[in-house]
Amino acid sequence: MKIQERTGAAHGRGSSAPAQGVGERLPSAPRERKPALAALAVLLILVGALGATVLVLRAGDRIEVVKITQDVTAGKKIPDSAMESVLVAEDSGIDYVKWDQRDAIAKYRATKDIVAGSLLVGPMLTEDSKGLPDGKVLVGLSLKAGQYPKDLAQGDTVTAFRVSDADNKGGSNGSAGSSGASGGSGGGADTMLAPTARVQDVGDGNSGDIGSTDLPVSLLVDKSQAATLVQAAAAGEVAIVKVPAAGE
Repeated sequence: MKIQERTGAAHGRGSSAPAQGVGERLPSAPRERKPALAALAVLLILVGALGATVLVLRAGDRIEVVKITQDVTAGKKIPDSAMESVLVAEDSGIDYVKWDQRDAIAKYRATKDIVAGSLLVGPMLTEDSKGLPDGKVLVGLSLKAGQYPKDLAQGDTVTAFRVSDADNKGGSNGSAGSSGASGGSGGGADTMLAPTARVQDVGDGNSGDIGSTDLPVSLLVDKSQAATLVQAAAAGEVAIVKVPAAGE
C-alpha cells in the first residue's frame, strides 16, 4: 500500500507540473523609437515635393517672343514675313523682343547679319537712322544683263569692277582715252572699285535672261569706296561678280 501511494503521489506531482518550452515565445526587447529619423524623412519628402512644384511652375512661366525665319543682312530692315512667334522660358538676363512688340520693329534695322532660326534680342536692332555698320554706306546700282551673275541674291559677297566700251571704240577720240585712264578702266588696279562688298538688297526683275530689264542692286561697301563706285554707277560702268565670303 505504501508503495502504491508513493507511486501515485509521484505520478500526481509529475502530471501537475506545467510543461515548459512548448509553444511559448521569448520576451522581446521593446523597440527603440527614433523621432529624429522620422522627422528627417518627412523633411526630405517635403523638400522633394517643393522642388517638383518649382520645376512645374518654371516650366509654365513662358513668354512669347520673335523668332527670325530667314537670313537678314546687317543694315537691313526685318520684314514681317521673316518673323514668327515662339514660346521660351522667361529669363531676365536676356533682352528678348516680345511678340507684342513686333510692330515697332519696322523702325529698326539689323546691327549685324541675323541667321534664320535666331531669337530676336535687343542688341540685334538699332534705330533706322543708325542702321549701317560703322564705316559702311549703301550704294545703289542699276545693272544691265551681263553685269551681274544670274543667281545674285541678298547676302552675297561680291567684287565690283569698272567696265567700259571706250577701248572698243578704237581710241580715236583722245578725250575718251584720257577719261578711261582717269576712270580706272585702262586695265590697271583702279578697275576694281570694291574688292569686297555685300549685297544688301536685290530688286525685282532678276531673271538673269539676256534682254531683261535693269536690275536694281544695293551694295554695302566701305565709305572710302563710295565716291568712285557712285561715279561709275552713274555712267552705267559697273559690273559685279560673286566671290567667297570671308572665312569660306
